[in-house]
This record gives sequence, structure tokens and C-alpha cells, in this order.
Amino acid sequence: MNKWPADYEGSWTLAGAISRSGVGLHTGEFCEVRLKPSHKAGFHLSWVNEDAEPLTLNTNQVRDSILCTNLQLGERTLSTVEHLLAALGGSGLTHVEIEVSGEEIPLLDGSSIGWIEAISEAGITPALSPRPLNLTLLEPIVCHRGNSVITATPADEFRLVGAIDFPYGAIGQQIMAISLTPEKFVTEIAPARTFGFLDQVEKLRSDGLIKGASLDNALVCDGDKWVNPPLRFPDEPVRHKLLDLIGDLSLVGFPKAQVMVYRGSHGLHTDFATLLSSLCTDIS
Repeated sequence: MNKWPADYEGSWTLAGAISRSGVGLHTGEFCEVRLKPSHKAGFHLSWVNEDAEPLTLNTNQVRDSILCTNLQLGERTLSTVEHLLAALGGSGLTHVEIEVSGEEIPLLDGSSIGWIEAISEAGITPALSPRPLNLTLLEPIVCHRGNSVITATPADEFRLVGAIDFPYGAIGQQIMAISLTPEKFVTEIAPARTFGFLDQVEKLRSDGLIKGASLDNALVCDGDKWVNPPLRFPDEPVRHKLLDLIGDLSLVGFPKAQVMVYRGSHGLHTDFATLLSSLCTDIS
């Protein structure tokens, strides 16, 4: 096979185990993640050195959060899962075991490319059981929170259109459209890094957030300029917003639809994923 699956129709797992470690964006605490092959469809998570059966991840575990995607897993939480999940789903994987040692997924360089490099190192191989069913959209749907909106209309493939609008000259209005495949995710979306704003750093840190953020793992916008250029793409911010959406949709699957998002947020993505999941037939 080619290095990456041709589309999102197949059933794929890792050819071997691989690990990555680093600090979490908000906690600043060290965490190690080990990715392993699985014979069971879906993404299944457990904690290192615990005997409990791995939990199959789903949208019902997602808890609303402003700056990241958090999962409630029994009495424990796992934060900032979106970049890892984007890499797993975006690269075409459907069967993966995830072992973690902490409470927040490492930020790495602020994008999904570190996870893609890990997946590439392990290799991808056909899984031994069917993938979760693909979603079929029969009519247009819409979700909104205030001025933010996501719409989806039936299509013959998974297409994304993202638009952002920020009152900072370095970003402004950006739009990107892409017919997503694993290869396009790897080359055009995965390298896009998270970004923030210099005038918000002090407030966020006083609220106990972004303790692990640095100029090495996040782009920082200061009005009309970037504090730590160069950008990997001229429109890197809107690409990262699509990365976040892909991560937030990975637990329910990618619909054959054209999905358009304006000023997306993790909360809005969660609403949309929950609506999509109501259209999906569970596989047990």
C-alpha cells in the first residue's frame, strides 16, 4: 500500500507500538502517550500501570471546554485530546489503543505533525475487523453558538470549508476549502500549529491555563505581527482550526458531507459531533 490510506473507507491499525512524551498545554505537566495496534474498532484508552479494561472513546465522554477538548472517563479526566485524535482519524486509522500516564495529552509542537511522525514510524496495516460505519447524511444540518456556525450538506466525500475572522491584522479573515484524504491531512493540515494572542497571555495564566505554552509550541500573535515567525503556511491559523474540528469529529467519524464552519470552537464542534452521532448506527 501507499504510505497513507487513499481515503476514509478502509479499516486500519498500527503495525507496531510507538510512544511520545511532553508537557500539557494547560497543566504544564509531563505525560507520556503510547499508541498500540488494536483488533477492535475504535480508539480505546487506558492509563499506564492500571489493570482496568480500556475505555472506548465516544462523543458522550466529551465535556465542554473553551480552549481544548476534555474527556470524562469514569472519575478521571483527560484534557487537550484534539491534536492526537486529529492525527489518528485524519491519517485514516480506525483501530488504536492509547495508553497515557498523565491527565493531559502532550502538546508537542502545537500541531499534529509529531503524532503523524510517530504513526509513520510505527507504520499502518489493515485491521482484522471492520471499521465503524461511515455516517450518511440525508439532509442538511446546522449547529450554531452565537455568531459561530457549522453546516453540513450531503456530498460524495468528506469536504471541509473553514472560515475565521479575528480583529488582529496578522490574521484577519481567512478561508480554506479541502476535500480531505489522509494524504492531504498529513501534508496540508497536520503541520498547522495552535495559536494565541499576546494580549491574552497574562489573563489566561492568571486563570490557571496555558502553563505549558511557550514560543516553541504555539504561534503568538501581537496585533499586526507574529512574535515567533515564520508561519508554516500563510493561512496557518485557519488550517489549525480545521485540525481542531477534525480531531473533535474523529470520535464519531467523518461524514460524506460538505462541512462548513465559521468561527469554530471546541464547544460548537462537540454540539455538531453529538448531532452527527445521532445519525450513526453503533458497532458493538
